Amino acid sequence: MIQRAQALAALAGSEFDVLVIGGGITGAGVALDAASRGYSVGLLERTDYAAGTSSRSSKLVHGGLRYLQNFDLGLVREALVERQLKVALAPHLVRPLPLVVPAFDGARPDRLMGVGLNLYDVMSVTRERRSAGEQTWSPARHRIISGEDVKELLPALAAREPSSGYLFYDCQTDDVRLVLTVLGEAERFGAVCANRVGAVELIERDGRACGVRAVDGESGEQFEVRAANVVNATGVWADELRPGELHDEAELPRIRPSRGTHITFSHERLPLVGGAIVPAGEGRSIFALPWLGRTLVGTTDNDYEGPLEHVRPAEQDVAYLLEAVNSFFASELTAADLTGAYAGVRPLISTGDSKKSVDISRKAELFETSSGMITITGGKLTTWRRMAKLAVDRLVEREARDAPCRTQEIPLGQAVEVGELPQVEGVAQEAYAALAARYGYAAHQVLELAAERGELAQPIVPGLPDLLAEAALAARNEQARSVGDVLLRRTRLGLLAAHELVVDAQDVHLAGGGEDRAASAGEPQRSATTGTAEVGAPARRVADVLARELQWSPARTTAELERFAQEAHAEGIALA
Repeated sequence: MIQRAQALAALAGSEFDVLVIGGGITGAGVALDAASRGYSVGLLERTDYAAGTSSRSSKLVHGGLRYLQNFDLGLVREALVERQLKVALAPHLVRPLPLVVPAFDGARPDRLMGVGLNLYDVMSVTRERRSAGEQTWSPARHRIISGEDVKELLPALAAREPSSGYLFYDCQTDDVRLVLTVLGEAERFGAVCANRVGAVELIERDGRACGVRAVDGESGEQFEVRAANVVNATGVWADELRPGELHDEAELPRIRPSRGTHITFSHERLPLVGGAIVPAGEGRSIFALPWLGRTLVGTTDNDYEGPLEHVRPAEQDVAYLLEAVNSFFASELTAADLTGAYAGVRPLISTGDSKKSVDISRKAELFETSSGMITITGGKLTTWRRMAKLAVDRLVEREARDAPCRTQEIPLGQAVEVGELPQVEGVAQEAYAALAARYGYAAHQVLELAAERGELAQPIVPGLPDLLAEAALAARNEQARSVGDVLLRRTRLGLLAAHELVVDAQDVHLAGGGEDRAASAGEPQRSATTGTAEVGAPARRVADVLARELQWSPARTTAELERFAQEAHAEGIALA
């Protein structure tokens, strides 16, 4: 991506065909779709790309097996088609994942589940023709596997001696990396994107939206961004931009936020090779999934009322997940075993009428109001491309353009084989596979930085594959502006190694030797604190890299560490 300063200048000095508000997966998709059809596109994100719902998903690209229970066949079919397409377009980012529904005590796997999986198999079949020689992934039909096979995929279940199970496949991704990749492709087609730029209000000409008044979140300066069309893709915040227009002109549904909480464990504490469908009581189920070397468990689904900027995992949600996991795996995990936790809010749709309120949470909804502003919300991570197409199709229709959608054929990044990456002195062997999966061919850029400066070849957190070079690349190429941008989104360490990054101040006991000794041991430092948390040495190492890249002064670096400590506490990533 271009430097943020360049993007700001272009946004203020140009008039666009389409201005997209929101830098999550939906906004990124709209930008790519519109730009690839020949529109000039600008995109504004109020905080950081994917900082909202798009970084807090269950990391699955899937049909949604549970929606079959509600007979929502159209939604499942749409999602399964999109799943197949994403594997073809981004094989390094969207990868097949085996999932298991085990049975115990000699019982056969549940027949009703088998019926559902049969339907899932049938609906997974695609008839799209592809060019000769192009490889595509097609999931094998579900099947019954032995108890030994179940234990190989779910080692954490060994103590319960499963007797058999269903095996089927869905796909998994890193949701933030998917957003950043889609934004990068949108920019390749000419889109101009900037984070930390908020849309303050619509600008109108003759009653029609012709842009927005924006504010630079860093300098506080206001400026106008002109555009012939405005698309509101802010997800759970969709009805905060012109709420009167959205709700007063017609009986439009309202956003009903729902909180989803996830927790992570080390692989050693809850070892999984494949994913498991875990019963969670009252007919509900959750996922337990291997993800980025950890085990990810979630999700809850509860109505949420509260601030949307920072959503903490609720204690009762964490307790609910722990109870389900311990009951299923016969384990004794507690909150002390967590390596991280996060929560987000989904933009569920409600009619606003308590007598008619219907949960259509995963269906995309598009609204066009009198100003001409188009609002697209709802949906799910898997169906972002279809949501974007829906919004841009409306623009094409009302302008009578001949501009068909092309995103079904645009690769998202470029995959690379691990063996094709150059060996760089100091880079741990396990880092190469992680880089290939996260960046694809762009992993070469990370390794070039690591080769230029030896300290950048070192891991951010000892024992984990994320490199300090990734922090430098994030600042140079991905508009990362803070420690949190790197640790919560450009890498996912905030979700996977929270206790190495932030520590409850009451638990910090440093031996003599000061900061240098603490840093060398990878222990928490006292250099940046809030009333509740302190940053660890890995966060300081990232701050030092960003300080060099972004020309921070020592005082600014200290302030940025304090800011990260506050953000981490507000997000509750370590439940501190």
